[in-house]
Amino acid sequence: MYERTQDEERGVFVPPPLTDDEPNDDPEASGNLLPVGSSGRNGNGQTFRLPVWLQESSKSFRWRWVPLPLRKAGRAVARWVKGPDPPRTLLLKPLFPHVQEIPVRYLDRFFPKRRHKIALLLLLYLSWFLSWFLVLLHSASSGYIEGYGKPEPISCGASFWYEQIYLPDVPLDDGRCLLTICRAGGNKCGLNGNDCRPFNSSTFAFRCPANCRSHLLLEPHTVGNQTLNYQPLVVGGPDPESSSPAIYRADSFICQAAIHAGAITNTAGGCGVVKLEGAAHSYPSVTRHKLTSVGFPSTFPKSFSFVKLSSSQASCPRDPRWPLLGITIGAIVLLSLFTTSPPVFFFSTFFILFLHVGLVSDPPNLPSLTELFSLLLSRLLPASFIAYVLYIYCARPLLEPLSSPIYQLSKTFLYLPPAFVGALNNYTFAVLIPIQRLTPHDIREQPGAKLALGVMVTIVVSIILGQTWHIRCGGLMPRYLKIYSTMGIILIILLALPGLRLRIHHYILAILLMPGTAFPIRPSLIYQGLLLGLFVNGVARWGFASIIQTPAALGELPSGPGGSNGWWGATSPNITSASVRVSLPDVPQALDHQHKYRGNGNITFALWERERMAQLGVDGVSVLVNDVERWRGYLDEDPRGEFTWHRHGHRGLELTRGVVPGKGLDSIETGGDEEEPEDLFFRFAFLRGAEAGLYGGVGVWLRDGRWISPPEPKT
Repeated sequence: MYERTQDEERGVFVPPPLTDDEPNDDPEASGNLLPVGSSGRNGNGQTFRLPVWLQESSKSFRWRWVPLPLRKAGRAVARWVKGPDPPRTLLLKPLFPHVQEIPVRYLDRFFPKRRHKIALLLLLYLSWFLSWFLVLLHSASSGYIEGYGKPEPISCGASFWYEQIYLPDVPLDDGRCLLTICRAGGNKCGLNGNDCRPFNSSTFAFRCPANCRSHLLLEPHTVGNQTLNYQPLVVGGPDPESSSPAIYRADSFICQAAIHAGAITNTAGGCGVVKLEGAAHSYPSVTRHKLTSVGFPSTFPKSFSFVKLSSSQASCPRDPRWPLLGITIGAIVLLSLFTTSPPVFFFSTFFILFLHVGLVSDPPNLPSLTELFSLLLSRLLPASFIAYVLYIYCARPLLEPLSSPIYQLSKTFLYLPPAFVGALNNYTFAVLIPIQRLTPHDIREQPGAKLALGVMVTIVVSIILGQTWHIRCGGLMPRYLKIYSTMGIILIILLALPGLRLRIHHYILAILLMPGTAFPIRPSLIYQGLLLGLFVNGVARWGFASIIQTPAALGELPSGPGGSNGWWGATSPNITSASVRVSLPDVPQALDHQHKYRGNGNITFALWERERMAQLGVDGVSVLVNDVERWRGYLDEDPRGEFTWHRHGHRGLELTRGVVPGKGLDSIETGGDEEEPEDLFFRFAFLRGAEAGLYGGVGVWLRDGRWISPPEPKT
């Protein structure tokens, strides 16, 4: 029946051992473990843990102040976080292992010694680099257009109407204003456009890279009364009712205009010759080659067209990015199939992709190969250090368990394709996702950004939840909670810094998420390859941009002590109907030959707001007419502060006649017969010294003489 044990005879209560894996809530309490009897000859005692209810009834239990339901919930969460006991082994099961090990088996048969394999690896590196670099060098150094010379490489965002930059290898009269470097406030070429001369009688042989159609404006750009952003910039095009060449406004992106005109293709880029045409009086909106140009119904002083070249006249090599991509893919795939070394596989993929992105597929906007190579090397050293850290803590735990030959095809087909998708971000995510910068301003302003962000967040959260489940099943959750809690605290601190914006670049996103792929399952191979490609693209293309940036650096209005927008240049002169005086001829058109068009006349602006200007600490006002600065006035030089524009058709807008030094455009000589008036677009900005602030809204003087005031400026 029932036998009394020795412990019971002594009157000792023996609690049963715990069947659930309860944590020791109070490791300092001495009553949680109870020694019972002895076993064996050496007298080793056996211990049992007290039940949870008995532990928590002790006076030494320090969490008694926590309500019991919360304690139970906490214990349940702790058990869930710890995962199953024993934890599940996280290791993918290979498909067709005998097939996957064939490449390594044959390599060992023909090259069994280690030195032979090292020699083959070096030969692969040399073969890839020589073929890849020779094609790249030939493409960068060749090309000739008969009658115009060697074409100069320009970036996708090159324009004739920006702050003047001289290219050292281009003649002075042909190479002005070619790099997209915007001067704050919208005044790109100075008073009367003098910083962007010449306006006509000049040609320039150029060469554009491929994929320029996807280049977008990232800052607001005004054309007449239209404000453009997050879109290509092509103003004008061929007149549907004329056979004359297509004319484009000078602030158009040259390469996009060349695609629009059919001078080059988007897929391969190409060479061409651009000719400055001087002023044009109307720019139509035309859709051609999947680009829709912007219309402008008035005169702009500088325009350009493209010279039609014969097939025998131009020798221009195609953009090499697609042939070089084939060479790069072949080299990395061969290496992946025949190597079982995790560091060789990871670092070879990293370095080859880094060079390919930085020099070929998505290079920075620099005109020469030597400048690109110099910039790339300056980014490669710190990127290599980060790649080493990522390998130690993320890639090695993933790849070392897969170093057996039976995983060769799994690594090749699960890791490498996502790595190329991430590295070719300008052809993949940048095209599909309408978010240029992950900032609140861009998400709020860019069309389609909110929907795209919602889809992205849903996908990323789904991936994180899937990885979290595997982490828990493997018993790794406590360690990952420490890692990502630390990251979250740091991000919250950065987000709370006053006067700064948190910006998660895609290379930073890759660094943050890659630790969640450090265990050998199939999803981890896919996600880590993708994140490695995004890291490579982010650093090779854009460099190590800061995780926090000022609002001004992101195109937002900076904050300061001057009001809601702060900076003195964030507001503009308040042009109301009371400050504008329009003078038109009263004589009927049929009786007055000198005033044939009634819309021609004078418009005068009273610009001084002395009290407001004194509060802002500004010195004067700048005036744009048709997006060109035509007048600057300063309080200490002009007591009246009036600017008058005389409209005589489009004469005076062309800037082809001399300007009296020190005076505005109203001093331009405009003799001859009167011409039909056209709409004029006025914008105004404050001046502090020589610096102009942001130009305000657009006021329009219609051709019939009516005036439409600009919107009231922000204060």
